[in-house]
Amino acid sequence: MIIRESEEAFVMTTQDDHAHFSEEVARGFREEWFLDGKYKDDCLLAIQEHDRSWIRLDAMPIWNDRSNVPFSFIDYPVLPKLVLYQIGVDETEEMSRYAAMLCSMHYASFFQSDQDSRQEAELAFYQRELARQERLKEKLNYPDEQTIARHFQLLQLCDDISLYVCMNPEGVSKEEEHPWFREGFSSLVDGQKFSAAWISDHEVRLTPQLFAQEWTAVLRNKHVPKKRIKEVGVHEAYQESGWTELKVTFV
Repeated sequence: MIIRESEEAFVMTTQDDHAHFSEEVARGFREEWFLDGKYKDDCLLAIQEHDRSWIRLDAMPIWNDRSNVPFSFIDYPVLPKLVLYQIGVDETEEMSRYAAMLCSMHYASFFQSDQDSRQEAELAFYQRELARQERLKEKLNYPDEQTIARHFQLLQLCDDISLYVCMNPEGVSKEEEHPWFREGFSSLVDGQKFSAAWISDHEVRLTPQLFAQEWTAVLRNKHVPKKRIKEVGVHEAYQESGWTELKVTFV
């Protein structure tokens, strides 16, 4: 779950909704960003499914007593995530080998640094996913590495764009943004850095420009009242809260 706190509520976005929003964003990109049209649909599928591992976890939000907020993707316990990460990529592989390869690269990237400090389970997961990637490349007859690298970069960029929208209040000033995004996104496309800024309650400007024209995508989430969480717990409060939709136009 992606969590943003307001005065009266927690704004809660499932990872699956965040990923579907990411894919909607990617559909507006200029064609040349994808390099090879042969795998464009598989790339879009990978962007859409890159967080399907969270579907089961997000079905039952749980409370973090230490932080006094719902657990989010940032602080959720590692071992359950590893199990579901593998299941999610397995499920994606049933849809598309190429999409599964990109999703595997995405999850493996979480663990490729600081190998000496990793738990045994994390290292085992990382090695399994590297082996999966090699197996899938062989099955796909070794697609062009430049194309794979670009599609992986686009997946991570779309992930960042969506996280920006999920984690920042609409219309927030640059100075008050979540600190992850004030200096631009961590993801790069061929060394090029991107940044975003809210310019109204429904418009975001991305630089450099990615889209052929103005592009609108819809994000679904829930505003779960803190008062109700105290009364019935986070799971029940989440279940009874209605869905909201935010239309975001990229200009």
